[in-house]
Amino acid sequence: MAVPWEEYFQLVLEEKLSTKIPEQNTDHVPPVLHLLEKRQELVDADRELQAQKEVFEITKASLKQRWEQLEQKEQELKGSFIRFEKFLQDAEARRSHALRGAAEERHLAGRREAEALRLRAQLAELQRERARLQRRLQRLEPCARLLGQMLELLPEFQEVPELVARFDGLADMQEALRLTERQRLAELEEARARLQRLRDSWQDELLLQGQRRAHLLEQLESARERTLHWESKWIQIQTTAAEKTLLLGRTRMAVLNMYQLVCQHQRRPPALDIEDAEGQLEQVKLSILDLSAILARLRQAESTAPTS
Repeated sequence: MAVPWEEYFQLVLEEKLSTKIPEQNTDHVPPVLHLLEKRQELVDADRELQAQKEVFEITKASLKQRWEQLEQKEQELKGSFIRFEKFLQDAEARRSHALRGAAEERHLAGRREAEALRLRAQLAELQRERARLQRRLQRLEPCARLLGQMLELLPEFQEVPELVARFDGLADMQEALRLTERQRLAELEEARARLQRLRDSWQDELLLQGQRRAHLLEQLESARERTLHWESKWIQIQTTAAEKTLLLGRTRMAVLNMYQLVCQHQRRPPALDIEDAEGQLEQVKLSILDLSAILARLRQAESTAPTS
């Protein structure tokens, strides 16, 4: 069953549009871009119509030429039939008068009959071809009318080739835009990969810095503890040194007092320097030894006195 030309052309146009214009998610497309996409679809449809019209014009010219050839062959066949019928009539008329040439005439008639059969078969084939071309011409007639209507709607185009050229230019531009879009998407993916690598390295660096900070805080705490320990040690040392200094001062005063007492006991002025604690202590020592020797002699004298 033949499909009407309007439905056929509509199906072809929808198929071309579906293959050339990919589906896009319009949920996130701005209205301006959506309008541009609709305009692009209209331009693509115009180009497709122009291409169909050009194909129709080419097919129509080819059919016209073929039709003229068929008519010419039909005329030739009709002439051949007329001549053949005339020949048969002449042959039948001469048959009664030319018995000696009957065999030759029968042979010639057989050849002519075979030629006639061939020509009849060729004529039938040409008639079938003519019918097929006529059906194709009828199917393409809506395309021609639609292309004519598109030229009326687009006054900037005067001829079908201009519309086709415009369609080709827009198709090339669309392909270039798609290529650019793929390149931009590839660059975007590469930038995202670099950003992810930077984020990963930043997180690793942050973790490393955190570990170093914790280690430094531990070292700082240990240093503070050592500082407090040595500060307490220093305070203890200073306290001990003050106590030792005080004890040393008291000892020197005691030695000086004893030295002065020794000098008073010996009824002589102090001959040593007031800071010469060792010399003073040595004189005190000698004085104590002398006194100890005197006491020992006294005890010995007292112990021997009663016996005498």
